[in-house]
Amino acid sequence: KKIETQFLGYYLKWIPQEAYYYAVENTGFKARPYRTEGTYSKYNSIDDKIDDLHHYTRFIKFGIGRATDDASQEIRNNHITREEGQRLVKRFDGEFPKRYFDEIMDYLKIKPKHFLKLCDKFRSPHIWKKINKNKWKLRHTVNKSGTDD
Repeated sequence: KKIETQFLGYYLKWIPQEAYYYAVENTGFKARPYRTEGTYSKYNSIDDKIDDLHHYTRFIKFGIGRATDDASQEIRNNHITREEGQRLVKRFDGEFPKRYFDEIMDYLKIKPKHFLKLCDKFRSPHIWKKINKNKWKLRHTVNKSGTDD
């Protein structure tokens, strides 16, 4: 079979929020009734259960989460202000993706406690600081609320 893949970005400049509105108006696309964990939108990566966990582990490793990505894009596209972006990042970046977590752990055959211990092993000391036995905090944040800000 000759299967050809087409992406909307081939035809329109890729601006996520505008692509969403285009899809709603022209295809009947519907966002989820709940937002994506780790960010504030309801229309990104809604067909992939493991995506939220990917963004969470990236937050652990690099200190930058999905809300930072989404807010940065929307600030550059003049859809929100920097101040709005900062509030969204403070509220949603690093949110633990619990919705599909147990299902993913079952699929991967990993015990949740083991997974969380693995996550902590990948927290870089120049990005994270342990502030008590079980709590980690970013050293620097866009909101200047890190341990070293």
